[in-house]
Amino acid sequence: MPRYHMDEHGNVLYEYEADYIERKYEVFELRVIHRRHRTGFEETKDFPIRLNDLIAGRYQVMDFLGSAAFSRAVQALDTKTGQLVCLKIIKNNKDYFDQSLDEIKLLKYVNSMDPNDEYAIVRLYDFFYYKEHLFLVCELLRANLYEFQKYNKESGDELYFTNARIQRIARQALRSLAFLHSLGLIHSDLKPENILIKSYSRCEVKVIDLGSSCFITDQLSSYVQSRSYRAPEVILGLPYDYKVDVWSLGCILAELSSGYVLFQNDSLATLLARLEGILGPIPEWMLHKGRYAHRFYTRSGMLYERSPATHRYELLLPKRTSLRHRMPDADEGLLEFVSYLLTVDPRKRPTAADALKHPWLQQEYPTLDG
Repeated sequence: MPRYHMDEHGNVLYEYEADYIERKYEVFELRVIHRRHRTGFEETKDFPIRLNDLIAGRYQVMDFLGSAAFSRAVQALDTKTGQLVCLKIIKNNKDYFDQSLDEIKLLKYVNSMDPNDEYAIVRLYDFFYYKEHLFLVCELLRANLYEFQKYNKESGDELYFTNARIQRIARQALRSLAFLHSLGLIHSDLKPENILIKSYSRCEVKVIDLGSSCFITDQLSSYVQSRSYRAPEVILGLPYDYKVDVWSLGCILAELSSGYVLFQNDSLATLLARLEGILGPIPEWMLHKGRYAHRFYTRSGMLYERSPATHRYELLLPKRTSLRHRMPDADEGLLEFVSYLLTVDPRKRPTAADALKHPWLQQEYPTLDG
């Protein structure tokens, strides 16, 4: 006789149907933590953050770490384990909640595929729902690359991001990206704020924030990547893949070397003008096939945009410069490597795995200060 199961609605599922559903879907449980014999809404949509407060009866707030578009982060003591952790508090908003559930799902998956923490992706320890907010409990790391470079410049301390340290960061980030890509995932929002320092002395970093990540098999969105780190194929509306992360990393390494955003811009059109000024013209096939190319280029291939001041359309003439001019402190190896990552034509740009084989990454610097 055929074996069968009942689903949660009481429907009969024969064995082959149950197996199919189990293969197609995954389930993870979301714990909802609440006080006994209490109901009702919270008085405010903003979760109050106060030093020494105990969140969900377990996590004691030690310090405020910062805010992002859809979350706030605090350093907390896990009173159950004695470990310091980062508590990410998602703002009370349906879209942010849904995006954060995606991040939980992906971090659980990525962490499970890297049980020994070899690929420098932030670890997720716990997650729960408490007082109308979703919480993620993650590994506590140090400053992000943007914050630390800003501090390093303003403090007058000795330059931290030397060619040797940039090389070390490049190796680690590429290993992280190659690992994510091997799992079929695109990070989709790599930027200095999403690479955090684990150790200053050893120059160890980790990649964070999979909230915008997607599988290569997803219906890929046109609205990915923070603007200054957005690959040209994404801007122009071409199909894209894992290589958009490689482009973003190239932008980040150039910024670490110079201390300035490589493609400084006020709009996507001015970003393209800066890109062409530094790297040369966009290949014709990209302008011909890009769904959004007409928003930035005339039929003859001239860049234009509508002036926010006069509301008239104006041509943009890219100012010719070079990576060498933009990265005056880079040695020839770093300069050539960044140029390699910033190959405008995505068909010719390396994958993360290819980039890891580049000769500059095999070069030995005498010290990390080199």
